[in-house]
Amino acid sequence: MDAKQLRSKSAAELGDELLKLRKEQFALRMQRATGQLPKPDQFGKVRRNIARLKTVLRESQETAVAGGKKK
Repeated sequence: MDAKQLRSKSAAELGDELLKLRKEQFALRMQRATGQLPKPDQFGKVRRNIARLKTVLRESQETAVAGGKKK
């Protein structure tokens, strides 16, 4: 998922997506611990998606605060 798609979502949808990615990250860690990980490149992809999502969330929070301060 790219940043453009994420920016079009609401804060609640972004929160749900973040929760989904965190669960996926946890599942990957559990698979690695039990030796069943089929694709090791997934760790980096999930981590980058989480970072991208958190960046978009932070941007939307800053614009909301900046929009509230303008008169």
